[in-house]
Amino acid sequence: GTGSSILSALQDLFWLSKSKVEKQLQIISVLQWVLTFLIMGVACTLILMYILCTDCWAIAALYLAWLVFDWNTPKKGGRRSQWVRNWAIWRYFRDYFPIRLVKTHNLLTTRNYIFGYHPHGIMGLGAFCNFSTEATGVSQKFPGIRPYLATLAGNFRMPILRDYLMSGGICPVNRDSIDYILSKNGSGNAILIVVGGAAESLNCTPGKNSVTLKNRKGFVKLALRHGADLVPVYSFGENEVYKQVIFEEGSWGRWVQKKFQKHIGFAPCIFHGRGLFSSNTWGLLPYSKPITTVVGEPITIPKIDNPSQKEVDFYHSIYVDSLIKLFDKYKSKFGLPETEVLEVN
Repeated sequence: GTGSSILSALQDLFWLSKSKVEKQLQIISVLQWVLTFLIMGVACTLILMYILCTDCWAIAALYLAWLVFDWNTPKKGGRRSQWVRNWAIWRYFRDYFPIRLVKTHNLLTTRNYIFGYHPHGIMGLGAFCNFSTEATGVSQKFPGIRPYLATLAGNFRMPILRDYLMSGGICPVNRDSIDYILSKNGSGNAILIVVGGAAESLNCTPGKNSVTLKNRKGFVKLALRHGADLVPVYSFGENEVYKQVIFEEGSWGRWVQKKFQKHIGFAPCIFHGRGLFSSNTWGLLPYSKPITTVVGEPITIPKIDNPSQKEVDFYHSIYVDSLIKLFDKYKSKFGLPETEVLEVN
């Protein structure tokens, strides 16, 4: 009896230890992504400049020469790596929150798609995990569909960072890149555009479900020009993982943010999550709140080479209605009250 008790205690200790190790690996996996998002581009640029001033300058020179040769690759679908997309670190990343991908309808491999992702949140963590990695099984849920997450084109001017992003199937959110993927890359492509962009990130805060969409119609026009079906996507919990200081319209803080957004392409948010060693302290790690990304029903879009504003407005209204219906259908399943309303700005 005593031996059994000791063995049982050792087993309990072993599993407790394993649980702690897994939690630390989850924290490390999320931390590396947060640092990538915030500083990798600048850090790699500075390191490359430093190497140019050392005895190892030839290494940096060779990379820069190759960079010139490879400059247009991001505009031509990038260079995805299934090996990188399947790294174990992304599974720890997924489990930290956890993040989940919900499929509601099948997608035909004979069509191309533009996914509208909502809301932006601070870092678009659900968009990255679900569509730039295989952690939630996007390739199994949508066989034959190649997802491309579109992000700021400026990220692809940063050495090393550009290659890291492309390995996950991330592409620039500009017309050249989207035109290439939807017209010269066959069918079965799905470009994920975070429609609200930087403007939406300025208003994200826990407990708030709002999207910047009323005047965002460029993605609809692109869909019409290429005959790509539109798919609304909503991530429940995306706004819950960080707390942000929200500046009122007309304040100096909002003025600075809008100036950055206009001239640089992103808006500097003042936000915080939890600390590295404790959830009770402030830090850069997001809070471990569940994020559930629901992919809605595709909207069939005709191919119109030069769509009129009336046609763009018509399909945009259909898209907005579909997004609201998607939100209303699933909100109670993922922790929101039936009375919750999606605010469309």
